Amino acid sequence: MAKTNYDVKDLKLAEKGRFRIQWAAHEMPVLRLIEDRFAKERPLAGLRLGACLHVTTETANLMRVLQAGGADVTLCASNPLSTQDDVAAALVTEHEMSVYAIKGEDNKTYYQHIQATLDQKPHATMDDGADLVSILHKERQELIPGVLGGTEETTTGVIRLRAMAQEGKLRFPVIAVNDALTKHLFDNRYGTGQSTIDGVVRATNILLAGKVFVVGGYGWCSRGIASRARGLGARVVVTEVNPLRALEAVMDGFEVMPMARAAAIGDIFVTSTGDINVVDGHHFDVMKDGAILANSGHFNVELNLPALQSRSTEVRRVREFLEEYHLKDGRRIYVIADGRLVNLAAAEGHPASVMDMSFANQALGLEYMVKHHGELQKQVYPIPEAIDRQIARLKLQAMGIEIDTLTPEQEKYLRSWEEGT
Repeated sequence: MAKTNYDVKDLKLAEKGRFRIQWAAHEMPVLRLIEDRFAKERPLAGLRLGACLHVTTETANLMRVLQAGGADVTLCASNPLSTQDDVAAALVTEHEMSVYAIKGEDNKTYYQHIQATLDQKPHATMDDGADLVSILHKERQELIPGVLGGTEETTTGVIRLRAMAQEGKLRFPVIAVNDALTKHLFDNRYGTGQSTIDGVVRATNILLAGKVFVVGGYGWCSRGIASRARGLGARVVVTEVNPLRALEAVMDGFEVMPMARAAAIGDIFVTSTGDINVVDGHHFDVMKDGAILANSGHFNVELNLPALQSRSTEVRRVREFLEEYHLKDGRRIYVIADGRLVNLAAAEGHPASVMDMSFANQALGLEYMVKHHGELQKQVYPIPEAIDRQIARLKLQAMGIEIDTLTPEQEKYLRSWEEGT
């Protein structure tokens, strides 16, 4: 039986969503182990959770685990284009959750959905990009005394929350799930790498081999994108502002240059920096006819689309997720998915096996927050190392991989200082 509080595209899509959620669950063994324990121990009993996440099959499995742990879950989308409508419908009808998410919703609806989630007066938040926490602090401050704390999934959100904390504006503790090694070393690199390429190829059906593929940034997400593009035969160019990351990109075998130079030679551009106007007006002015642009950062600000619009005489949709900007000088530049997260807008997001670890961190991070919120200050905290290591052990166990353990002699040696050469 469905809850009455929801706004999804079509409940008739629920059966399709149910099967896809089950398929993803096969690739999420760590989350299944946590679900088994949560169902027995009910560590989240009585907790109202407001979650603002990408509504995908993987997220659905996380919501199921939290529900098994006793949480009353309300979920809204963290991006207007990332929702999988069949999954949203299945969560409402099959799991009796309040869900507010429709793929392609306009900005007004997007923020109405966030407000509807906050209307449930959550005791905890679970965010991907910090929009829920931001609106809570700016527009719904009367709810803050009832909030124990929250968790944050992504780099962009952690940056925003740390800025709030630094200014003394953050009014409850938040666990930075993105900072967990079992999250950003795997999800950001392998998940973003594969799913971004998937989105670009689905949207365009182009051959990457032989193309000049420009990657904006060389953080963990961009490293994954650059690696996968090279694996498919592209000539990869990296742009950076951080000298250490730029040096690492060079040592990894990539060409490194300023975006102003890369703009003139690139065939495909993908940004993933978390900053604004990485590809700007003066870059559009020197691009090749037919250049393709995409963004894999959280917000659609990395490509300066207003500047591109101002240089264009016409914009038309030529494929489902591909728009052609016809410039005044006759050149054409193509933008995938309105500059939004290409891996979720034009594809299905990260594979379930990598989200298994990310969402295990979310589940255990929330459990930790509920248990320890009284000991925490109004700051952003990393996932405890013990949780990180536990998730890595569970993942290895699920993969059938065994590793060594230190002998007492080795442990003693590592604790001592007397012995040398």
